[in-house]
Amino acid sequence: MRRGAIRYNRSVAREPMRYENILEVVGRTPLVKLHRVAANCAAEVYAKCDYLNPGGSVKDRIAITMVDEAERQGWLKPGGTIIEGTSGNTGMGLALVAAIRGYRAVFTMADKQSKEKVDALKALGAEVMVCPTAVPPEDPRSYHSVADRLVREIPKAYHPNQYENPANPEAHYRSTGPELWEDSEGRITHFVAGMGTGGTITGVGRYLKEKNPKVRIIGADPVGSILYDYFHNKTIPKAETYKVEGIGEDFLPGALDFSIIDDVRQVSDKESFQWTRRLARLEGIFAGGSAGTAIAAAVQVMPELRPKDFMVVLIPDTGMRYLSKVYSDEWMRDNRYLESPVAWTAEEILAASTGSAATRRELVKAGLSDSVAAALALMQAHDFSQLPVFDGARPAGAIYEDAILNLALAGQNLSNVTVQEVMAAPFPVVQRSATVEQITSLITRECPAVFVELGRDLYEVLTKYDLLHAVARMAGSRHG
Repeated sequence: MRRGAIRYNRSVAREPMRYENILEVVGRTPLVKLHRVAANCAAEVYAKCDYLNPGGSVKDRIAITMVDEAERQGWLKPGGTIIEGTSGNTGMGLALVAAIRGYRAVFTMADKQSKEKVDALKALGAEVMVCPTAVPPEDPRSYHSVADRLVREIPKAYHPNQYENPANPEAHYRSTGPELWEDSEGRITHFVAGMGTGGTITGVGRYLKEKNPKVRIIGADPVGSILYDYFHNKTIPKAETYKVEGIGEDFLPGALDFSIIDDVRQVSDKESFQWTRRLARLEGIFAGGSAGTAIAAAVQVMPELRPKDFMVVLIPDTGMRYLSKVYSDEWMRDNRYLESPVAWTAEEILAASTGSAATRRELVKAGLSDSVAAALALMQAHDFSQLPVFDGARPAGAIYEDAILNLALAGQNLSNVTVQEVMAAPFPVVQRSATVEQITSLITRECPAVFVELGRDLYEVLTKYDLLHAVARMAGSRHG
């Protein structure tokens, strides 16, 4: 059977897939391994594909749980109206519930949400009021305030208020968390998800921590949201506008429990949208912009993973709601998010830096037992500010001119100090097939280079200068 073909096993008995209504289809979404996105990662990385829920998003789960609880408590009765402020996905889930159980549905949305979301809600019979984005939550024009006003004005109205409703994280504690634990066979070590209301990451995190306190829960937050700053600095900065939908906040939602979270990574709109498009083209996973935010955060974490680690990234919603935005070249170009169509690899960058794919530069390196004085002489001879350190044929560390300068200023005799005594961690190692995006995500002010593994204990060093040089040569070859 060819690779990727559908496998049928008629001898295996299974329950017929028949359901009373569409709400029973929610949940049990698959884990799908990410091969190309995580090509240079030592660990296994999987996507939790909640965009495959019938309403197209993870929010189907909380819609059912919140309405179930409201019916039990008597807050929502026959003939009632569900009113919610939403970025679209929770509205879709609630609209499904309203359609099945006979409720009226009225939703308020910020005007930055896609037209596809508004049209989808209306297709399910919901009423939609679009409100301005660039106003604070307490402004009477905001979609939060308008929802509050409608609840007061419409008889028999129920406001789920996903931002404060404990049924939000409870839905994920009872469903998403157990699914992740069971489908990973208890191997999950890292969970990455975007943060909006905080229900998903709180409920999943709480369940996984109960199963294994060592599981790391990692949030992804867009630049402009306040959640990243609050987690790291316990400060609430002034929120700025950003274009990715459905995650990030300009206030602290009650459904979000920061004590469950181990780390929060910040991602720009450009990174979010570019990784969203790559996810579709590299893995066939057609998702919304917030999935790109989570993938970009996961890519930041990947170099820290070990071979036995098992990372899961939540894919919250479908790309069908963003055809006019993330998947529109014109919209991406107008917002200066469209990336170059050239997909450079480490091997191609090396070739552009040396001028020939067959030319390999001699690697200038120091040994563990070399003196710092000898390493400094090498750095000066080649005009380098850092030098890789090898233990035989394998990378062992790196030595930087700043560390040498500090030794000299402290009066140390550089000839009497070995490189091993002052070296820092080695540069990250990537394969020759690594993309330029993966390489640039690893090169930082603290780590100015990466190793490209060529096989047979051969390595090349790629620096930011090499990347710039390669860009110049490739641009020249296209326009020459």
